[in-house]
Amino acid sequence: MSAPTVYDVAERSGVSIATVSRVYRTPDSVRAQTRERVLEAARRLGYVPSGNARGLASRTTGVLGLCFPDYADPDAEADAEADSDTDDAVMLYSDQIIRGMERAARRHGYALLIAASLEGGPESLVAKVAGRVDGFAVLARTVPTEDLEVISRRLPVVMLAGPREIDHLDHIVVANADGERELARHLIEDHGLRRLAFVGGEVESPDAESRFRGFQEACRDAGLPVPDAPHLRAEMMTQAEGARTTEALLDRDGERPEALLFANDQMAVGALRALERRGVRVPEDIAVTGFDGIPLSRIVRPPLTTVRQPIRRLGEQAVELLVQRLDDKTREPVSLMLPVSVVRRASCGCG
Repeated sequence: MSAPTVYDVAERSGVSIATVSRVYRTPDSVRAQTRERVLEAARRLGYVPSGNARGLASRTTGVLGLCFPDYADPDAEADAEADSDTDDAVMLYSDQIIRGMERAARRHGYALLIAASLEGGPESLVAKVAGRVDGFAVLARTVPTEDLEVISRRLPVVMLAGPREIDHLDHIVVANADGERELARHLIEDHGLRRLAFVGGEVESPDAESRFRGFQEACRDAGLPVPDAPHLRAEMMTQAEGARTTEALLDRDGERPEALLFANDQMAVGALRALERRGVRVPEDIAVTGFDGIPLSRIVRPPLTTVRQPIRRLGEQAVELLVQRLDDKTREPVSLMLPVSVVRRASCGCG
């Protein structure tokens, strides 16, 4: 059976070939109703836009792709601009994944194509990558599940982070719940802290939600009240949101928390700066922890207690799975969980 073409999509959706092309290249130029009709036709047909005339099913491009949401952190970028010596230190989560993938891709003779913008919608992101690579890794929440289903019929896809939404895809995640549980236990058992506040991300963030579940488990094991939801949620997991949520927690009535546990390091760094502005000492007045183990966590003052996840290894492993799948398309899909480790530093009273 031959692969569906742009002509088939145009015929099924009742539009011109040019309109189909615009839906994928400049989606904002097409009316929403028409755009959805074209995309629905493409999904039903199993159509994947191709950036060239070479087949998607065979290794012909020598390129692997990475798709992830471009959630920039302006404060981290400002840090880098202010001091060029800190460029490596302000590398964030996605930067580390890219570095890991680039290293492994180069080792196997591949180049890496990065699509890190959601402008124009997920379908536009897929169009930029799927037709130009031999396989690609997708960070959770970047591409709709139904689109991944279509793409995975034509080329290897590895899911990074989040739940395993598609059973036949390779999947890599880190032990988020385990790491946060051990971190919270450390604060409770080793430092005797009882009033803990967890600051999460959006409900749609699978990693942040897994970390919150680990926090709940630690509270339950210690006989502490178990919250049904994070004490506050950040709109985006950035330094600015870490500062905002910290200010909000400090301004609440009642006893101040003894520790603030953030769903990632970027928010925790923002919290440290907000607490310093308010004259609140860390860790004497309040402990602060993060999650990820980005390089910046080592150089802030005080150095940040965190859970280090093997971010570069996540990227390297994604490439290894893609290469294995390209070599053997009948291989059984795998789901890997990479271990994490608690790093005890001064922000919780250690070190």
